[in-house]
This record gives sequence, C-alpha cells and structure tokens, in this order.
Amino acid sequence: MSDARRSPYVESTIIMTTVRVIAPFVMTYGLFVMFHGAKSPGGGFQGGAIVGALVLMLAFAFGADPTREWVNQRVVVGLLVVGVATFVGIGLATMALRGSFLEYAVIAGAKSSKYAIELIELGIGAIVSGVITSLFFLIDAGFDVEADAADAGGETPEETPGEPSSGEVGS
Repeated sequence: MSDARRSPYVESTIIMTTVRVIAPFVMTYGLFVMFHGAKSPGGGFQGGAIVGALVLMLAFAFGADPTREWVNQRVVVGLLVVGVATFVGIGLATMALRGSFLEYAVIAGAKSSKYAIELIELGIGAIVSGVITSLFFLIDAGFDVEADAADAGGETPEETPGEPSSGEVGS
C-alpha cells in the first residue's frame, strides 16, 4: 500500500489529551491484572491484551507511524523473546528439580512458587502484548502483492500465463 493511497492523519486535541491522561492508568491496570492473575480473575493473557491495546490506543491518537517509531521493533521483539524465555526457563527449572514442566510445588521456599507463577504471568503478558502490537504494525504497513512479486523477481497475478484475466471468460 503506497503512502499516496493512505488517508491523511487528522489530529484531535481532545483525543490526544485524553490518551495522554489515561495511558499511565491503563498500563498500571494491565500490570495489575498480570500480577494478580494467580489468585484472582485475570492473568498474563488478559493483562497483555490490555497493554497491547494501550499501544493501539496510542497509535490511534498520535498516528501509527509516530507510534511505530516510538515503540521500536527491537522492543517488541525483546518482549516476545523475554516472555518465551521466562516461560521456558521456569518450566525447565522445575524439570531440573525433578518435577514436571511448570510443577511449581518442587520449587523450594515458602513463596518461591508464588513468584514463579507471577513470573510466568508476566512472561505470558509480554508475549501477548508483543503479538498484538506486532500484528497491528504489520497490518498497518499493508501488503502490496504486485510490489512484493516484482521485488522477488516473480510474476504479478495479472501476468500469470495460461490463466484468464478478470475480464476474460474461460473456454
């Protein structure tokens, strides 16, 4: 999708001010949901969705391109890697202690299993928020079949030999 076909971004002072005010509260609420998922409704998935929705809210208020520049791609990939590493690391640690994958009871200490569960919830939240954010930015970037085919040296769908074009009728 070329920039010429995109509609111009229109700033709204009311929306931008509202997002500036509520963004810290949304982030705090997302983290609250992640931390309290082990003992109350919520958890990593729900909290990660809230944090990912915060990034989308920022993009709708300030524009997707400035938000993409502000939320560096390395940060999003880092969220995904840290989330997966946390999940797998704790799971393998419980297996090293002769338990099953994510069997928290084998972790020594009174509150160690609680902290392990909270780390898992944070890891899942990082994965979910990273996926939501990256999918949004991928969809916003668009997909142009003709340009991608030309870049790859292939044929565009209109140039495929032997297939009728949209105006032709097959025999």
